[in-house]
Amino acid sequence: MLQLNPVRSRGRRAWLIRRRTQLVGAMLLGAGVPVLARAFFVPSTLPEPATWNAFLANLVAVAIAFWMRLSIEPYPGIRSSYVIFPTAAAAHGVVLAFFFFARLPYDRLGFLLGFFVHVLWFYVLYFLVQRRSRLRIGVVPFGDVQRLSEIETVSWIGLPGPRLDYLSRCDALVADFAADLPAEWERFLADAALAGTIVYQVKPLRESLTGRVEIDHLSENSFGSLVPARGYFHLKTLIDWIVALALLPLAAPVMIVAALAILIDDGRPIFFRQVRIGHRGHQFTVLKFRTMRVGTRHPTDARAAAMTGDLDPRVTRVGALLRRTRIDELPQIFNILRAEMSWIGPRPEAEVLSLWYVGELPFYRYRHVVKPGISGWAQTNQGHVAEVGEVHRKLQYDFYYVKYFSPWLDMLILFKTARTMVNGFGAR
Repeated sequence: MLQLNPVRSRGRRAWLIRRRTQLVGAMLLGAGVPVLARAFFVPSTLPEPATWNAFLANLVAVAIAFWMRLSIEPYPGIRSSYVIFPTAAAAHGVVLAFFFFARLPYDRLGFLLGFFVHVLWFYVLYFLVQRRSRLRIGVVPFGDVQRLSEIETVSWIGLPGPRLDYLSRCDALVADFAADLPAEWERFLADAALAGTIVYQVKPLRESLTGRVEIDHLSENSFGSLVPARGYFHLKTLIDWIVALALLPLAAPVMIVAALAILIDDGRPIFFRQVRIGHRGHQFTVLKFRTMRVGTRHPTDARAAAMTGDLDPRVTRVGALLRRTRIDELPQIFNILRAEMSWIGPRPEAEVLSLWYVGELPFYRYRHVVKPGISGWAQTNQGHVAEVGEVHRKLQYDFYYVKYFSPWLDMLILFKTARTMVNGFGAR
């Protein structure tokens, strides 16, 4: 049973955790410091409108970045430290583009200083307070709530009774709304909500904290149907194509160097082609840089040949580096241009493995309701897997992606992918 745990006060730093404090502080510092610096330390010869335009630009950029963080951080497995710099850079970039195309004067030094102060403020908050804080959630002791204790990233506080004075110990409450709650507990939850305390339903909360959807049956996604949002689906396809076309000139030199390295290290062929299963179960040929030695495939077992194990001896020296940095995936830009893949989505499996999983795992085909991607939610949380037991867990991550299909989740995966490219997480 979950017990009511004594919770220590967060002390004088508790006010720093509040969103309002963070936003106001970022606005005052990010927009104010550059103006003060210009006035007292670096006298400007710029016209006055340029200084105040930079002041307003920094204010707007802070607000946009904060809104982006609020939209992204509720997803599981995410720390503020992952998104502080990318969201600030994206927000200031949007504002900078506006000033560039509108041809408005602005203080470039003040705008740049505002960006650095903005980022510094949130990193200071993170390392002083947020990194050490732990979410405290009160648990209503009815229904399917016992398994919450398996999630160790939260302090679970079992509530012994429906008393409002317990709310001071909790950041939020969780209850199983499908359970037959006594009348006094229903009144307690209603009063808690009226008092401003967030009350979570147990299943969505568990999904949010683990990043997985349990595969007990096909359930509706957040849009009320088994098909993800069609509007964003088609918009994403267009964005994928435009980004791939824009990045192709930048990726080409990297691909040329990778191709030469493969040729020198292990000869031809340079590319690896494999039939995989994509959107709506259609077959397509995926294109990658070859990272394994030629002629080392299993002679009789196609399934074993399609799997890559830990420290697989078939991987070449150059291939190991390409896999760790994900450069071996770059040729899939052409799959994106052919509308066969997306930048973000469940990884496409080899045809032989997909047929095996369909026979072994319930609802496996449902993952094909969205386009496969170069990087995905499962890859950034679990890494590369192949055995059925591991793939079952991977499928739970894939179902989470399908259920919460949105641009914010894609953006989060993009940030996490950049991190895995640096540390090599999940590469085989």
